[in-house]
Amino acid sequence: MAQVMEFKLPDLGEGLTEAEIVRWLVAVGDVVAIDQPVVEVETAKAMVEVPCPYGGVVTARFGEEGEELPVGAPLITVAVGAQSVPAGAAAVTEAEGSGEAPRPLIGYGSDHSRPARRRRVRPVTAAVSAPVTAPVPAAVVVAPVAPAAPMAPAGPVPVISPLVRKLAKDGGLDLRALHGSGPEGLILRADVEAALAALRAPAPAPAPAAVAAQGERVPLKGLRGAVAEKLSRSRSEIPDATCWVDADATELMAARAAMNAVGGPKISVLALLARICTAALAKYPELNSTVDLAAKEIVRLPSVHLGFAAQTERGLVVPVVRDAQGRNPESLSAEFARLTELARSGKLAPADLTGGTFTLNNYGVFGVDGSTPIINHPEAAMLGVGRIIDKPWVHEGQLAVRKVVQLSLSFDHRVCDGGTAGGFLRYVADCVESPAVLLRSL
Repeated sequence: MAQVMEFKLPDLGEGLTEAEIVRWLVAVGDVVAIDQPVVEVETAKAMVEVPCPYGGVVTARFGEEGEELPVGAPLITVAVGAQSVPAGAAAVTEAEGSGEAPRPLIGYGSDHSRPARRRRVRPVTAAVSAPVTAPVPAAVVVAPVAPAAPMAPAGPVPVISPLVRKLAKDGGLDLRALHGSGPEGLILRADVEAALAALRAPAPAPAPAAVAAQGERVPLKGLRGAVAEKLSRSRSEIPDATCWVDADATELMAARAAMNAVGGPKISVLALLARICTAALAKYPELNSTVDLAAKEIVRLPSVHLGFAAQTERGLVVPVVRDAQGRNPESLSAEFARLTELARSGKLAPADLTGGTFTLNNYGVFGVDGSTPIINHPEAAMLGVGRIIDKPWVHEGQLAVRKVVQLSLSFDHRVCDGGTAGGFLRYVADCVESPAVLLRSL
């Protein structure tokens, strides 16, 4: 005897409502242990292996690979019981039947905000979560029941005139479906004639079908769909503006070379730019904020959670470095490297991709000089960095070849005016041109 438990797709992160099945890790009839991954899904934010909180025999799977399921939809059913699980496989604890809180999924934590409730025992049909005492089936399939056709009201039809009855009969009209306009609902000849006229009226001509665009159609879903939705929302909600400036990065590159020459972990250019950004945000906190439309307030945020754009095979993702304002260039370099590796291997957790307050976009790695970055909603600004290349530059009154970079700042005009944005960008450029300027804020 066994209990059949249903496992539903859990909430995998902030704001996620569905996930696409990428690969099943178990088949019907397989034995699974508690917290064993059973399916790999792709959300709008990351690839995630979903562990099952039950141990037993898989009796059914719901959904095929490539299919999208909403959060809360059934994933699998598992037969739990001593006869179902061989020695060494974990079985359901007594807490699952005694009213204690169910075992949480690894990585999701337990919910202490709700008191424990006793489980209800109900008969099991297809994809039902309550336990039932019954032999384990290979799979549970129930044929869908067609909805019953609406029944016409029973009883006498309120018609007095035989002529009205004959008129309705000749026209194929069911008098029981009519509501008369006469006293106490009496059906009159005018009611029948109006109903027949409505039946005989020509159906409206269908609208001409739109000509389908030619070419390959790619579903706008998963990561691509999430990026499209977020950027569209940014453009529609945020009145953004962009300013830019060219800067001589020769001294910054020399400082980086000197740091890396003394040994230890290598410092990346991105880490130096990130440290400059956190110092600039300390001077101009208006740009480390968000707009609460419901409250009609600007919320200035105390910590800098710095997002950085990373291109992967799945597309563009923006991992977030937490509390970047408290990190030095060496710590920032290590964290950038760690998150970039996770992004490229598709192992970023949803928490690594949410909660950013400011974004740094180094599109110079693609060999381009400038861009007008789209703000990562709901943030208030993004700094774009172009490639650093040799260019003719006037240095100390003389024409020289220097390493030049273009910096672009897109900002939400609701949180500040151009003077604030220009001051931020100018401070960043000054630190790039003379890293000693940064020492004043360290």
